Amino acid sequence: MSKLFRYVSVLLLIIYLMHIQTGCANIISPGGGPRDTIPPRLFTAFPKDSAKNVTLNKITLTFDEFVEVKDAQTNLIVSPVPKNMPLVDYKFRNVTIKLKDSLEPNTTYSLDFGNSIKDVNEGNVAKNFTYVFSTGKTVDQNTFSGKVFLAETGKVDSTLIVLLHRNLNDTAIYKNRPRYYTRLDGKGNFKFRNLPEGTFSAFVLPNEYNKKYDDSTKLFAFTDSLVIINKNTKPVTFYAYEEAKRKIEIKSAPVEKPNPNSKTQKVDNRLRFGLSLDGGLQDLLTPGIDLLFTRKLKLFDSSKIILTDTNYKALKNYTVKLDTTKTKVSINYNWKADTQLRLIILKDAVTDTTGVMLLKTDTLRFGTKKESEYGSLKIRFTNADLSKNPVLLFIQADKIVESIPITQNELYRKLYKPGEYDLRVLFDANKNGKWDAGNYKKRKQPEVVQLINKKLTVKPDWDNEIELSF
Repeated sequence: MSKLFRYVSVLLLIIYLMHIQTGCANIISPGGGPRDTIPPRLFTAFPKDSAKNVTLNKITLTFDEFVEVKDAQTNLIVSPVPKNMPLVDYKFRNVTIKLKDSLEPNTTYSLDFGNSIKDVNEGNVAKNFTYVFSTGKTVDQNTFSGKVFLAETGKVDSTLIVLLHRNLNDTAIYKNRPRYYTRLDGKGNFKFRNLPEGTFSAFVLPNEYNKKYDDSTKLFAFTDSLVIINKNTKPVTFYAYEEAKRKIEIKSAPVEKPNPNSKTQKVDNRLRFGLSLDGGLQDLLTPGIDLLFTRKLKLFDSSKIILTDTNYKALKNYTVKLDTTKTKVSINYNWKADTQLRLIILKDAVTDTTGVMLLKTDTLRFGTKKESEYGSLKIRFTNADLSKNPVLLFIQADKIVESIPITQNELYRKLYKPGEYDLRVLFDANKNGKWDAGNYKKRKQPEVVQLINKKLTVKPDWDNEIELSF
């Protein structure tokens, strides 16, 4: 027996003994590697994509990996719009579509799956996957694109859709479903593809089932003229509006009635009020100081609410008014900076609907803010078209805090409240100082608000300057 053979035999014996002592090792799969980020891709289709002279009502799409289809009924857009939505099913790498409607002759069809097709393992989305075929000799290639803005705010609502009607009657949008429709992207852009040549009326609506303008509180937009689809069709901008605001019912919490048999429960029948001050100081830019009552007032005597200096000498030229809700009393005055004041409210100045007056006469001590708590503001406007009656809107928490008509190329305020503001410009066609909705029946477009992509930060005790272009 050769030395080499004996050496190999001993080595195999050692390996065998080590295997017996340690037991079998676990089989571990190879380490990770980069995550799959590639979306599913179409491998084959029957009929093939962009096929012509198609007569089949069943389509099979085969992808390069296992896929699933999520929410096909809400994501899938079939063009032209069918009477009945097709049936969509998937298994392994295949997606099958069974069309319920008869195919129209010489018509280009497209099936836009949106973001509903994903791979099974990683959930990678085949974004806006679209399959196209034609029942005629050609596949239509015309496009129609544009943008949709909300007229009142200048913002975008990507849940809206753009619709095209073949029926050019004014009432079609009320009665008929569209011939075509498409989604918006996150920036408000839309694009129709594979359209035939022809004349259409175009609209914007929420993506609801019936796709009709049957409620004036719906967001809606229309074009001033018909849209002629051909290879030279230009983009269109829509401005969507609500002709009527939806009324929101605010249900107040039920008032718990006191238990007359309870000896421990006390009922507070006092008439109380709060004061609209900022840390005990009155804003110089707000004309009124408000008394906010907990209950409606029945009787109100303005002569018994007295504004005085620190020597209790009554001031002149202030007004005291009760608002229409009968819960707020406003004392308006031309406030001077850094001044201490007194507000005297006599006991019988107000009486609520149950006959309850204030518990006692109140004397409120307060002051006004200093000018150094405000900043000066200078805004220069470049390229502003003053003939469009622009109005500058100052926005905080998505609410208009002030609107200023722009009548010249510079705006200056000696005092302005510090803070951060979003800015918009209203083009006030009728010069009434507020935004006005459109009216489709009267063919009146809404007034337009444009966003300014520059925030305004006003610092206290600072000369704040900014240049705006719109």
